[in-house]
Amino acid sequence: MQELFSQIELIYPINPESKQTLSSICKEVNFSKGKNIQEIGHTCKTIYFVKKGVVRIYYFKEAIDITESFEFENSFVARAESLFTGKPSRKAIQAIEDTTLIAIDSTKFFQLFDTHPDLERLFRKIIEASYVNTVNRIESLQFNTAEERYKTLLKAAPDVLKRIPLKYVASYLGITQVSLSRIRGIK
Repeated sequence: MQELFSQIELIYPINPESKQTLSSICKEVNFSKGKNIQEIGHTCKTIYFVKKGVVRIYYFKEAIDITESFEFENSFVARAESLFTGKPSRKAIQAIEDTTLIAIDSTKFFQLFDTHPDLERLFRKIIEASYVNTVNRIESLQFNTAEERYKTLLKAAPDVLKRIPLKYVASYLGITQVSLSRIRGIK
């Protein structure tokens, strides 16, 4: 849990009582490489913190596997559209490497907001950052070339090509693997 609380300190420090209460609704879970953490069609009821490994959120469009996002160590991940609406998600979360997560039961977490306002503030800060990342991703797809998106990804996650299969990287960038190979060949 130390990794989780170290990351929380960077986002929005919480008081010791809130830390203890949050700790009581968390559990460590492990997933093997390639396993789905949450399946398509299920309702998201868990917020995950990536302690070790890397995960992706993906979906299928016309039978094509499309990667929406990657989350590395010290990141939070959930299928927000399902978490907030209570409806089944059309997306899944998959472990790309053997992965250790800290699972936070969202129902119990949200119930703590009335008695622990610092936890609500922390969650708001996490959601704000996630929203900004989503907007930046959409704008990148709208306004940047594939090469620019590739360079931005490498800058944000320098070891992405060592840890993530190229087919997922290409999908994330919105290009084919052939196009990715061409971009990687440009010096």
